[in-house]
Amino acid sequence: MPIVTEMVAAGFPSPALDGREEGFSLDAHVIKHPEYTFIATVAGDSMEGAGIFHGDWLVVDRSLTPEDGDVVVAVLDGELTVKRLLSRDGRPMLHAENPRYPDFVPSEHGDVVIWGVVTGSFHPQRRLRRK
Repeated sequence: MPIVTEMVAAGFPSPALDGREEGFSLDAHVIKHPEYTFIATVAGDSMEGAGIFHGDWLVVDRSLTPEDGDVVVAVLDGELTVKRLLSRDGRPMLHAENPRYPDFVPSEHGDVVIWGVVTGSFHPQRRLRRK
C-alpha cells in the first residue's frame, strides 16, 4: 500500500504533495507478533472515552504482558470484554472509559483472565459494508 511521505496537517491545510513511497505494509507497522495477534470487533460503548467505539477493530497481541494502564481484552464471566487495566490498592481492576459502566474488581466479580493487550484500533470514518 502506498504511503504519503509528508505529514497531513490537522490544523491549517498544507500544499498538496504528490510524494509517496511504495511498499508500505500495514501489517509490518501495526502487528509486531503476527502469530499471536488477532483482530477483534468492538460491540458496545463502554470504551468511548478512550476513543474506542462500537464497530471498531482492535489489534490484540496475546504475547504481551499487560501493564497498568494498558487497554486489554479480558475474559469476564466467560465473555470477552475490552477495558483499561488499572491497579487499585495493588489489585488489578478493569476500568470502563464511560462513566455509565462500573469498574470490575476481580475478587468482587469472579475470576478475570487477561486475553490480550490492545496495541491499536481502527475507527472507520465511513461506514464499512462487510460481506
